[in-house]
Amino acid sequence: MSLDSPPAAVSRPDLPLSTAQAPPGLVALSFAFAKMSLAGFGGVLPFARRAIVEEHRWMTADEFNETFALCHFLPGPNIVNLSFVFGSRFRGFVGGLAAFAGLVAPPMVLVMALAALYAHYGDIPALRRVLAGISCAAIGLLVATVFRMLMPLIKRRDLAAVLLMVAVFVAIGLGRLPLQFVLLVAVPISLAITLYMRQRAVT
Repeated sequence: MSLDSPPAAVSRPDLPLSTAQAPPGLVALSFAFAKMSLAGFGGVLPFARRAIVEEHRWMTADEFNETFALCHFLPGPNIVNLSFVFGSRFRGFVGGLAAFAGLVAPPMVLVMALAALYAHYGDIPALRRVLAGISCAAIGLLVATVFRMLMPLIKRRDLAAVLLMVAVFVAIGLGRLPLQFVLLVAVPISLAITLYMRQRAVT
């Protein structure tokens, strides 16, 4: 195959930043995050990644992972942090507010209406079974998103990052160690590994 010919299959998340669309405006930010929040049954993260990386191509897969990692260590809900950080990156403080409002306002109205209905019909057995099924689908979406976020590390063969991720999972998920303690250990190790790898690449 000629070197000038495009690959047979290129996934959209791995497109370079040069192919990204123009930075979104305030209305586009608000509308995009409103759409994510209304579609995000069981969690907005899978839909946020799909919209930001694959649909609009406002970030590369690596940039999304780095931004989400930062938001994950900040106080508060991860996706709320992500909306403000993402909006601020393109349109400053006002952009952060626009993305935050788009993310929070529509589901807040919807949840208030559903809460009123649940207060009257929450004890119906059929409804409980439906909610149990939705929870299984939500877990599946989360696992699929984690796998897709992991792909850039696998493609770069970043063994140290993968091992650190597994160690954190084992410590928190299986060992039941306190989250704060694990982060205090894992974050400095992660930073040290990153600095070492960059210095090694330069030299």
